[in-house]
Amino acid sequence: MNELAHSSTGGEIFTHIRVIVGMVLGLSVSRLITGMTRFIQHPGREQLSLSHFCWVLFLLLFIIHFWWFEFSFSHRQNWSFELYVFLIFYAGLFAALSAVLFPDRMDEYQGFGDYFRKRRHAFYILLLLLLTVDVIDTLIKGREYYLAHYGSWYYPVRQAVLFAGTVLALIWRSKRYQTAFAVLALLFHIFWIISRFEVLR
Repeated sequence: MNELAHSSTGGEIFTHIRVIVGMVLGLSVSRLITGMTRFIQHPGREQLSLSHFCWVLFLLLFIIHFWWFEFSFSHRQNWSFELYVFLIFYAGLFAALSAVLFPDRMDEYQGFGDYFRKRRHAFYILLLLLLTVDVIDTLIKGREYYLAHYGSWYYPVRQAVLFAGTVLALIWRSKRYQTAFAVLALLFHIFWIISRFEVLR
């Protein structure tokens, strides 16, 4: 990677990297969309769960938003193999979460509500990791980038609320809380996208 960095411009390296990152994200989006169509294909068999479906929409929006924001790396001139691995790892977390939300088989579960309740720990642990990596990604882009594109109190408050809510969701099995938190997280992210929609114009 160091040899590549010496012989190429930052923009060329980013173009090279975004191919594999795009492939991983494409698999994630494909799994989520395919999974959602199961509710249309088999409405009698596949019972919709509000908390599960909110997390599906949350993750789908997060992936779209992530790929939009990562365009800022196209202006970066200094690349390293570590940063390359970091971006692939970040994208890989989306793929892992997508696979957890829509497993290959559901034979032993009574619908997605039952499945999510029994497998919520795996989902929330991965979500905590994703939120942590998102903070690192923001820090890597630097203070100037943050002030120019985030420039407000909302991002740290959002992250803190999602962190705390996720930890509580790991501990508290309340169905009402699980649903309320999923809805809140989705609304938080929709507001975040709307508030930052023109960030790269």
